[in-house]
Amino acid sequence: MGSVYKVIEIVGTSESSWEDAAATAISTAGKTLRDLRIAEVVSQDVVISDSGAAESYRVKLSVSFKYDGE
Repeated sequence: MGSVYKVIEIVGTSESSWEDAAATAISTAGKTLRDLRIAEVVSQDVVISDSGAAESYRVKLSVSFKYDGE
């Protein structure tokens, strides 16, 4: 029998990097979702402060996990 996976979008943020934002999103999602399989970066952006510096990084991820219909 085959498997079925559900795909959702999540957003992670970080004050240090896009990589950290992605890792934070995956780590947090993994606390409530079982069998995470794939995370694909959909988009990245950065919030710029009034002084012109990078204030925070955001990553939107498409994440798949094994679907459990129960």
